[in-house]
Amino acid sequence: MSKDQTRPSTNPDLLRGAAAGLVAGLAASFAMDLAQRLLSKMQPPSDSEPATEKAADRLAEAATGAPVPKESRPMAGQAVHYAFGAVLGASYGALAERYPDITEGGGALFGLGTALIFDEVGVPAAGLGDAPWKAKPETHLYALASHLVFGTATEGTRRLVRAAL
Repeated sequence: MSKDQTRPSTNPDLLRGAAAGLVAGLAASFAMDLAQRLLSKMQPPSDSEPATEKAADRLAEAATGAPVPKESRPMAGQAVHYAFGAVLGASYGALAERYPDITEGGGALFGLGTALIFDEVGVPAAGLGDAPWKAKPETHLYALASHLVFGTATEGTRRLVRAAL
């Protein structure tokens, strides 16, 4: 890495970076969704409600005073998943404009960071899932693998979209 890459960019275009990241976050959420469908076939079935569905329910109750109807929870959970991915992607895209060296590793570090910050800390802290020490090792591996897909897909798509902008 050259010394120029370790310093903040002197000419960042934060809006274009955020736009590229937003598109990348949506595409990466789709890639993560596909990866999770494949990975879930290797895991024992779970009867626990996904954190995204619990979050959608909380958001609905805060906004309307009523929970999400049971039949709409999977779709509401997906909406939360994609909205969160878009916000993370837009933030990452803007930061990549200002600090280009965060893209080192092709997005893998970003993916691992999201797994650690959100799955291992944020979800349990918000009461949307079990504490990390209560989860099975395969659950942690599932989260790490799917977030690696998310991170690398975000960076790959961000680069393509940013070059087009």
